[in-house]
Amino acid sequence: SSNMEHDVSLKFRQQLLLIDENLVAEDLAALKFLCTDLLPFRKLESAKSAVDIFQLLIAAEYLNEEDTFLVAELLYRMKCHSLLKKLGYTKEKVQECLPKKGRVSPYRQMLYELSENITNEMLKDIIFLLQNHLPKRRIIVSALELLIILEKKGLLTENNVQMLEEVCMNVSPDLLETVNSYKRGKVCLPQQENTLPVKESSVSHTRGIRVFTSPQAKHLAFSEVVHFGDGSSMCKTTETNVASQFSLSGSGLEKALGHLEIKSAFFLSFLQKMTSYKMDRPHRGFCLVINNVKFDRSLQERKGSCKDAGELERVFTWLGLDVRTYTDLTSQEIKNLMQTWQRLQDHKDRDCFICCILSHGESGAIYGKDEELVSIRTIMSHFTAKQCPQLAEKPKLFFIQACQGKEIQCPVYVEADARIPDLSYMQRSVSPSESIPEEADFLLGMATIDGYVSFRHIQQGAWYIQALCSKLQLLVPRGEDILSILTEVNEDVSRRVDRLGTKKQMPQPAYTLRRKFIFPIPRDPPPS
Repeated sequence: SSNMEHDVSLKFRQQLLLIDENLVAEDLAALKFLCTDLLPFRKLESAKSAVDIFQLLIAAEYLNEEDTFLVAELLYRMKCHSLLKKLGYTKEKVQECLPKKGRVSPYRQMLYELSENITNEMLKDIIFLLQNHLPKRRIIVSALELLIILEKKGLLTENNVQMLEEVCMNVSPDLLETVNSYKRGKVCLPQQENTLPVKESSVSHTRGIRVFTSPQAKHLAFSEVVHFGDGSSMCKTTETNVASQFSLSGSGLEKALGHLEIKSAFFLSFLQKMTSYKMDRPHRGFCLVINNVKFDRSLQERKGSCKDAGELERVFTWLGLDVRTYTDLTSQEIKNLMQTWQRLQDHKDRDCFICCILSHGESGAIYGKDEELVSIRTIMSHFTAKQCPQLAEKPKLFFIQACQGKEIQCPVYVEADARIPDLSYMQRSVSPSESIPEEADFLLGMATIDGYVSFRHIQQGAWYIQALCSKLQLLVPRGEDILSILTEVNEDVSRRVDRLGTKKQMPQPAYTLRRKFIFPIPRDPPPS
């Protein structure tokens, strides 16, 4: 028995050590910040590694061999989703347990989310505004460091975020919305509740109505704050059944609920009155189309892909974008191209940025013509606010037509955009939500869900790209936003089957958009 206990304890500490080895300096700072309400400042400041923090949590009895949930919650909050499996958790399992077991307070969550959305330029502005309250000789290098200083000075507390509101009002209205969401949540949620039902970014507000859903919930709760003349207020909550609202049942409902965090905007679009992204700058933006057709070794030629590239060029030109098409790029050429576009100053006068990639692919990655993989995350991370400040707070859309898993046998007229069967199925599975950078204003449209092939007709082009172009032409003139359009694309592609009726495909979007993305309606009629 004592041997067994020793084994369990050893395994537990090995898991923590493995997690520590996978965290960088920024992650350590985030870990310290998220534990601020649980451990004394002084002890946290002296921690030099994640293991030091885990040791403190064990000593404070927040963490032991039988219960590792707090570490899972911290990794989830930090968006280190790939490390969850080292503790035997999945992202979905953590979401399911958060309402009962979560320890990071809504206040701490709000501050952390705020820090994630503060760009370097914003940080400089905030430091300038608050210079009379900050240490004279200290160089503040991060938003987290700034927030901790404000807390230490008592200028920022769970019940007093006034200074934060004033600063956000001056620097960015979007930051202010995060603070306001927290304040509304404090009014609506019972005091003993210590975790928000969902990530703050997926909470929407409609004329005083706050809509929130727990990740596995089959009900939506509507909380309306009623204000009285004497300054007091009460919170009125009503629940509604998701299935009755959305005409979903059985496995359809389960599937929908499984991705509720990612897709909540689809199901709540009739309630959301999100403000839209600004789309009135001198130019709409650039659209890159990378079309890999021929490959150097074993990958088959992607017949029909030129039709897709031509269609994308026509539709996005019609929508006002400057389209640039590149054919048959190696993995290194793709990376070099991203660096070139990342440094472009011309993004400053443009509303958005779009990148479409047509190639063979694997889980979370696409192939260059040299048959080397480039991860989708690497491609997208060139355009974060830090890497490409000209596109900060502007929407960045990526559409990927490529398989996300191993090839299956296909009939003659339909090909799969995957490698001929090999050991690719051994690779680690990467979901779209892991590919997308951990900051606001990104959308990633994938032709298929992780682990599956996507289909391309050798004459008519890819199911996904054809559906995307068709729905953009149909729905942009009706004033529909991009998420509503992608819902229609999902519907279209999921209904398609190959001529033998055996192959199906389901696209999957992931996004961190904070507002509705609506293309201005073009003056000219659609190109086809």
